[in-house]
Amino acid sequence: MFLNKSSSKSVVKNIVTLNAYTDKKYIYKDDTYQPLNKLSYSTANFITSYIGNKDLITTTVSISRSIPNEDIADILDIKAYEELGLDQATNYVISSTEVENSGEEREFHIFVAEPEVLDELFLPIKQQTKFIDLLLPAPLLYKALYRKEILQDNGTHCFIYFTKHDAFVTFYRNGEFLYSKSIDFSLELIYDKYCEMVGEKVDEKEFFTILESEGLKTAKSEYQQNFMKIFSEVFITINDIIIYAKRAFQLETIDHMFIGSVQGPIIGLDEYSQNYLGLQSADLNFNYNVKNDEWYTDQLQYLMLLNAFDALEDENSVVNLTMYPRPPAFVNRASGQFIIATFAAISIGLAYPLVYLIGSYIDDAKIYALTLQNDKLSAESQKYKKILGEKKQKISALDKEIARVAKIYGGKTKTLTAIYDKKVNYRLKSATLYTIAEDLNKFDVHVNNIYTKDDTVWMSIVSLNDRKFTEVIKYISDTHFDDINQIDVELIKKDPESSYYKGLLKVELK
Repeated sequence: MFLNKSSSKSVVKNIVTLNAYTDKKYIYKDDTYQPLNKLSYSTANFITSYIGNKDLITTTVSISRSIPNEDIADILDIKAYEELGLDQATNYVISSTEVENSGEEREFHIFVAEPEVLDELFLPIKQQTKFIDLLLPAPLLYKALYRKEILQDNGTHCFIYFTKHDAFVTFYRNGEFLYSKSIDFSLELIYDKYCEMVGEKVDEKEFFTILESEGLKTAKSEYQQNFMKIFSEVFITINDIIIYAKRAFQLETIDHMFIGSVQGPIIGLDEYSQNYLGLQSADLNFNYNVKNDEWYTDQLQYLMLLNAFDALEDENSVVNLTMYPRPPAFVNRASGQFIIATFAAISIGLAYPLVYLIGSYIDDAKIYALTLQNDKLSAESQKYKKILGEKKQKISALDKEIARVAKIYGGKTKTLTAIYDKKVNYRLKSATLYTIAEDLNKFDVHVNNIYTKDDTVWMSIVSLNDRKFTEVIKYISDTHFDDINQIDVELIKKDPESSYYKGLLKVELK
């Protein structure tokens, strides 16, 4: 069986997979994979979950191959903020995976999650488990199918999966993630559309029971007709996505298509795939060779399990967006090392005086009882004094070493704090200048020259009406008071050779 933890160096004994959107959770323990009733804290559990495609922000960026590996993470963070227009004041959770290619530049898929979204989904879980080891982007769950050789890594594959809160289409080419897109046809939205069609609120349990057991081939005519209308819209939307993917990524064809849902395979979707897409499809329901008593288990749960095994083997093999990692072992924490070092120093400092004190009582007893051995005991006393002196010197050396390490640690802390401040709090001047330029255009004021120094910008501006200068200054002052300290026109004069007024605009940025 390919699920084998014996090769892992981790002390983890169990794997817990959970769906934060449905509160469904499973535990892999003793070679069986079963539902878990309640979460609890245990260092023996490896906790993993996924982030839905609709809750992710993704992009693909390219960087030069000359950039050192140790700088790539920072460069990708900066690229993510620039390419996606992220709020500079927010500390997003960002991770990436490299695209294998032989081009002049290195290409990366970047996955971004908002901390507020993660907290809303996973903080209640973290309060129960104290940590979440692995948070996977939903589109990358399928990667484990190729690592475990369940699917062959050749050709182009399309995966379509319906959950209660999301439905997304994902493309892989030659076993590598290519593109993913959410569609507005989650199972809950399909249920809402059905109710809207029939004009009343139908029983939700009955609805999903029919969809799960009979699908689009149900004998109930009212269900069948409306199912056909809804899934016609679904596959028209999917067809648009496939057309875009083929054009954007130069795909000649889709070799295999897999369709599944959290409720189980939906009967009849293969015919819609053939009719609307011209593609044969198969159920997204693989034999994972895992002992499980359920007739059907959410495939994303299985995929989380496979990815968890990959993460235990090599944590760098998967993309991890967790904000809640487990704390390091006590001996690896700075506080733990300090306590251990302090306890060791105290123990060493007390051990030898205590030995000497006991030896002194023994010597007194021997002197009292055996006065004839006085010379021998005096020699032993000198030996103990010599040992004490040597140990005191060692203690002094250890104290100096502790002080040296503390000084290094303090220096590194200051360096990291400075780096963090520059990374998080640095504000791009270009964004403010771009906004000011747009405001000038609104008032028909043009810039023919610009000069900057430190946080001050001088602009040579031109307009047919000198009143435009005062109007635009008032507008910029009112709308951008958070970004500028001062704005003023230092010089206004009429061009004697034309009908234009010229001015020198001074802007002092915060």
